[in-house]
Amino acid sequence: MGEPSINFWMTLLVLSLLIVSFHSQSRIEAVPTYSDHSCPNTSTFTINTPYQSNLNHLLAYLSSNATRNIEFYNATASASTTGSADDTVYGLYLCRGDMSPDVCRACVAGATKDLIVRCPVEKVAVGWYEECMLRYSNRYIFSSMASDPADYNWGLLNVSEPDRFDQLVQATMNDLATKLSNVDTGAKKFGTREATFTAFETLYTLAQCTPDLSGADCYRCLKIAIASLPSCCSGKQLGLVLSPSCNLKYAVSPFYQIPNEQLDPESPITPKGKGHISLQTIVVVVASISVSAVLFVTGYCYLRRKQKKKYNVNQEENVESLQFDFATIEAATDKFSDDNRLGEGGFGVVYKAWKHWRDETPLELLDPTLGDSYARNEVIRSLHIGLHCVQDNPADRPTMATVVLTLNSDFVTLPLPQRPAYFFRSRTEDNKRSKELEPNQSTSKSISCSANEASITELYPR
Repeated sequence: MGEPSINFWMTLLVLSLLIVSFHSQSRIEAVPTYSDHSCPNTSTFTINTPYQSNLNHLLAYLSSNATRNIEFYNATASASTTGSADDTVYGLYLCRGDMSPDVCRACVAGATKDLIVRCPVEKVAVGWYEECMLRYSNRYIFSSMASDPADYNWGLLNVSEPDRFDQLVQATMNDLATKLSNVDTGAKKFGTREATFTAFETLYTLAQCTPDLSGADCYRCLKIAIASLPSCCSGKQLGLVLSPSCNLKYAVSPFYQIPNEQLDPESPITPKGKGHISLQTIVVVVASISVSAVLFVTGYCYLRRKQKKKYNVNQEENVESLQFDFATIEAATDKFSDDNRLGEGGFGVVYKAWKHWRDETPLELLDPTLGDSYARNEVIRSLHIGLHCVQDNPADRPTMATVVLTLNSDFVTLPLPQRPAYFFRSRTEDNKRSKELEPNQSTSKSISCSANEASITELYPR
């Protein structure tokens, strides 16, 4: 079998690049994540009138400016020659401060199409999405603080200590509001902050105002939103307040992108220069190279292996079984320690994971060679799910759908686990306790037929 031609590998490379590019493009063009909208019907317009024409021009103009990597933009559309001042439309968009330019552009483009469907004849409308906000009105709305209408969302699960958690949320949000109050008018007003709640839970907070507000107006808007948290979201693991001029959100799991470099809040928002490479571009390039390399190596190894079998079909190899003496095996297994038993993993049996969880030291289960290459909260969440999967009562164990939803959603979190069903107590530990008894105390010599006292779990089909 001859070596594969260069045309074969070039074709394979081009196909892999096309697949990755198509996948990346489909992600960029995705519909924005809808949160809520408001468009009171107290002021409406008639179809095919100057106001509708101005509104269509405004939305198209806002969407086109989002392609210039601008996170915030406002504009006015009027036709003085064809209509009255009542036909003027004022509009703006605001992308969340941690979103990439491509995500911002896609959100604004989707919002301009979505909001006009939800509010087909209303003159005043605001739409909130996970990645951006879109707002327009027949009245002047720039540089003016508006806390109404407001939208409130909260998670389904409660925290273990609601009073202490609410106090931590208030304190952290107030710190963010104070920080953003020192930002000049026209500058980016966005901030995040983290605070430790328990050894297993970290509070993540985010706050943002439209840049056209003054620092004082931003502070006032955020304080109104913060004051509403106890009535809507007290004791909840997630809370969200949205208003036309500001928004805030908190959760016990990460939901925002931590920037590689912190923007100077005093610097005004301007389009990035041509030398800037977006995160999306880096991801596409790295993914393309990785996929291409994997496909290349896989194909090459497959062909080499097939070629080797062709020439070695008549060869025979004699393999001698490996033998070890007892001393070598005893040393390799650390005197047949429970830590090295087959079938129970390198980290030991379940009771060790439970002990670290109970002692609030879950990260001690990790291999030290990992260093700082892992995300602390992701490790804790994975261990949290794992302990729930071995609960004694089958009804307490999560389904696969719940596990997937927990890993991918901020709104679903699991309660604290109880002692797992497979909580083994070894005979070694029992002997250790016996040695600690007083000399005048006696112990029973009878033991059960099993070396470990393990609970018996009945299996139920899911």
